[in-house]
Amino acid sequence: MKLLEETLILLGRVVTILPLMLFATLFMGRRSIGELPIFDFLILLAFGAVVGADIADPKIPHIHTGIAIILIALLQKLVAYMKIKSRKIGRILTFEPITVINEGKFIVENLRKTQYSIDNILLMLREKDIFNVQDVRIGILEANGNLTVMKKAEKATVTLEDMNLTRTADDLAMPLIIDGKLYKKILYQLNLNEKWLMERLAEESVHNLKDVFFASITEGKSLQITLKNQSAINIPPIYH
Repeated sequence: MKLLEETLILLGRVVTILPLMLFATLFMGRRSIGELPIFDFLILLAFGAVVGADIADPKIPHIHTGIAIILIALLQKLVAYMKIKSRKIGRILTFEPITVINEGKFIVENLRKTQYSIDNILLMLREKDIFNVQDVRIGILEANGNLTVMKKAEKATVTLEDMNLTRTADDLAMPLIIDGKLYKKILYQLNLNEKWLMERLAEESVHNLKDVFFASITEGKSLQITLKNQSAINIPPIYH
């Protein structure tokens, strides 16, 4: 009998709390649903903690959970308003966009700041149908973790019908060296060897694989290299 009573209490809490959460989320705005800047992520975590505790523990007064949800929603709304009014507050409460690719090369220092690996960035590029980092003029990691890419002019999308052209095979770029580690299988697939690679690296004044942060090679044997200690690139900061 007691179990049935507690089950009915929990059911009543779920039925009443979910509409309140939906209302609070809609009140906070579309941005809280479609994107997750750091502060909004913390707000959603707080929502989950409050609602989870309420549903799991019937001893918690239900009215307290409702009040907590309303207060969290009001706090988020207040912070969003303050971020609009003050750029300084906005910079404190969220990450600024940061450039991680410039003219086809990774910016190693900025990648380390964001703690994103090469694999993360390559995945995000592939999701945008970009398989060669050399095609990228600038790549910006946004505050919500998404990667915004501007292709080089010659790689911009053009309708083949408008240009009266037929498609030719794309020259796929494959990761060859990642953080100093050589993937020999890629070389062998292209009928190349380590001697050829070291000669090509020497042409770029690179004599040690450990100095290479990232290198890719195309099916046409074109090599692209980003060094770990490359010269600093002077890129203007990007703000919201």
